[in-house]
Amino acid sequence: MITVIKSGLFDTVQDLGRYGYQRFGVVAGGVMDPFSHRVANLLVGNEEDAATIEMSLVGPVLLFEEDTVIAICGGDLTPMIAGILVPMWKPVFIRKGSELRFGAAKRGSRAYLAVAGGLNVPVVLGSRSTYVKAKFGGMDGRVLREDDVLRFNSASGLAEVMKDKFASNRPFSAADWQVTPKLLPDLSGNYEICVMPCRQYELFNEDCQHQFWNETFTVSSQSDRMGYRISGPLLRLKEPKEMVSEAVTYGSIQVPPDGNPIILAADRQTTGGYPKIGQLSSIDFPKLAQAKAGDRLSFKEVSIEESQQFFVKQEMDLRMLRAAIRNRFR
Repeated sequence: MITVIKSGLFDTVQDLGRYGYQRFGVVAGGVMDPFSHRVANLLVGNEEDAATIEMSLVGPVLLFEEDTVIAICGGDLTPMIAGILVPMWKPVFIRKGSELRFGAAKRGSRAYLAVAGGLNVPVVLGSRSTYVKAKFGGMDGRVLREDDVLRFNSASGLAEVMKDKFASNRPFSAADWQVTPKLLPDLSGNYEICVMPCRQYELFNEDCQHQFWNETFTVSSQSDRMGYRISGPLLRLKEPKEMVSEAVTYGSIQVPPDGNPIILAADRQTTGGYPKIGQLSSIDFPKLAQAKAGDRLSFKEVSIEESQQFFVKQEMDLRMLRAAIRNRFR
């Protein structure tokens, strides 16, 4: 059980999303950075879709009311216990009564806290994810706030083995290994993102197409879990075009009439009527999720086949990571 002593800027319970209801206008939602969320769960012996806490820009203060194993992945929000930095990207045993404090984002913008067993909040339409605008899912459909109490599901057998192995009289103790740096996300603040041209790509004039691939864009402060507004060269159509709204997804790059693109994110609407110049490769959703206001984005053209190859490699990496973790605790 975790008690929220002090809330962060925007802390919510999230899993991998709510699918199957978009035809009714219900957004998919879920974590912004699925890679960090999945790895955090693997590190504590959970299934990859177990609910975690997603923290944005400034994290909370959490009191652990029982011994457990956690993992923190994603952006660096300087997690500390008793003034000592808690290592990320590895399993960490937390002793009952310990207070975990997060600060402001040092690198990246979103961190994920997984606990052994996963957070036990009600399942709504097949997901534990919080959709704040519609006020459902997660903790009563809202961000976490002071005095909230989060309970855990029963830990897996693997998590129990971890707990026995790492148990300590100290406030926390961490594994002497971590996820290989080769798999860790880029948190540089300058992100090159793979994009596939959309079917409306040819509606944009050639100069704009060239600028889209060769110039950089800056993340606006008007960005959130619904979409990232970015500024740079203004993107214009060859001629005015009215469109019928059509399905959109995470990573769709819409261009409204003012020429400043909007990259749709986890809480995007289900349909949109603006022309789309491109679609992010899912391999780079974490880069978008970790970008914050002022960070710079550039776009690299890839084919659907290349994007699929990146996806397959990432899934193989995660499969190998899962196997490696299990082998360590046999």
